[in-house]
Parts: sequence; structure tokens; C-alpha cells
Amino acid sequence: MKIRTVPYETIATAVEKLCIDCCYELPEDVLLALRTAAKNESDPRPKRILDQLIENAHIAKTDRIPLCQDTGLAIIFVTQGTNAVISPPADNLNATLANAVNAGVTAGYQNGLLRKSVVAEPLNHRQNTNTNTPAVIHLTQAPGDKIAITVMTKGGGCENKSQFKMFNPTESKDAVTDWIVSVVTEAGANACPPFVIGVGIGGDFEQCCMISKKALLRKLDEPSDDAFYAQMENDLLQKINATGLGPQGLGGNTTALGVKIETAPCHIASLPVAVNIECHSHRHKSIIL
Repeated sequence: MKIRTVPYETIATAVEKLCIDCCYELPEDVLLALRTAAKNESDPRPKRILDQLIENAHIAKTDRIPLCQDTGLAIIFVTQGTNAVISPPADNLNATLANAVNAGVTAGYQNGLLRKSVVAEPLNHRQNTNTNTPAVIHLTQAPGDKIAITVMTKGGGCENKSQFKMFNPTESKDAVTDWIVSVVTEAGANACPPFVIGVGIGGDFEQCCMISKKALLRKLDEPSDDAFYAQMENDLLQKINATGLGPQGLGGNTTALGVKIETAPCHIASLPVAVNIECHSHRHKSIIL
């Protein structure tokens, strides 16, 4: 296969648009899940909240304004074909794909009038970068000459309630399930339910957390390919909704819209589990260049 060149500017422009559209438009599967939840909700208070979330999504898309004031940290998943190379701009021949992605995030948050929420240093000065960069970029390679980009704008409130635990490898499925449910319960109203919950099982310390976030990218009507984990997803969803936490923590049948599990091989002495919580404003968009 011939090498295909993708201009730096093409990547930056695509990321800019993804950031803006991400913050203005709720994905259709999430909107459908909210409508279904509202239809099935028997208590008038949580039903009213769900109806308001649906109305908010309509206003945001129609008026081109953010779904939420927290327009999030930009999480970027990039899959680069091994036969696709980046053509740098004439004024910076050393520019990389990551530079292009961050340029797109900067432009998207500036031109989309999106709140910039990144501080350059986490503990001492905490000065805002005023660009919402650097983005968190996960880069992988695959055969072919395409570049696939997914942007997730991840709010701080729900991200703050995510957790990781290293279980003993002898631990039971029930113990893991109970811990996941407890993490969601502890998150409470502060993480803005109803949630979408990504679970990572396996890998090592950092991979487990990464795949828990990647799990959030699956459509809500797309179960795991593995029957064991598909059943675990369904069981977790039922247990979490049975807690009665409900929309915005005010009670009701719908605490979560979906639970998605991703797994990875792990060390024989390990059983890492990560829970990445996403609020009802579950924002992500993708493109293939």
C-alpha cells in the first residue's frame, strides 16, 4: 500500500470541529436512552428532571451553545494507520500529530466559546493555560492509511468520582461487582446522574484506567462481545438502578443509562479494576480522515 500524506491543518481543523460539536450535540444513543428513561419513570420528580435534560440537549443543539458549563478536559483517542504520515506546516517542519491535535483543541475552545479548564501545574500555582491544552492523547496504530480521531470532553465533576482498585486475583465476580456499585453510590449527586459508567478490568495500573475510559465510547445499545461481560454489564446496570439514587440524586428508577466493560490481559498476581464515571452530558464525537 502506498504511503498517504495527511496535512497537519486537516487534523487540526477536524479536531476543532469535533470539540465544538461534542460540546453542543448530545449523541443520539444517549438522547434516546434519556427519552426511554423519562417514558419509563413512574415518579413525577425524576421524570421532570429527565425531561429537562432532554430539553437542554435540544436547546444546546439548536442554539449552538454548550450542553454544560463545564466543557471538560479534551480526551483524544487517535488511531493512526501505519501508511498514513503527517505533513507538517511550512512554518514548523518538526510539528507532530500531537501538535496538530492540540492546535485543534485550542481553536475549538476559542472559536466555540467553550470554557477553558486546564491548569498547567496541578498543586502549586494552578495557573490556567487559557487554551484547554494540553489535551490527553491516546495514540495507537493500525494497518491502513486512515487516521481515526475521537474526541471526548470529560467534565471534572464526574471524573473526580472515578476510582481504581487493585483486587487480589482470587477475588470473586460478586466482590468486584459490589465494589463497582459502591463507587457509583458514593459518587452520588456530585457526579450529575444519570451516569454512563465505563469499567476497565485487567491490564496494569495505567492501562486499566485507560480502558475504563475507552469503554465509554461504545454505544449504549452495544453490549460486550464476550457473553460473560455482556451479562455482567446488564447485572451491574440493574443493581445500580436499584439503588434509587436517580437523576441528579433526587430518587428514581434511572441512576445509570449504561454500563460498559473493557478488559485486558493482566499479571497472574493482579486483578486491577477501574471505574470511570461519566455524567448525563456524555459528549463524544468521531471522524475518520
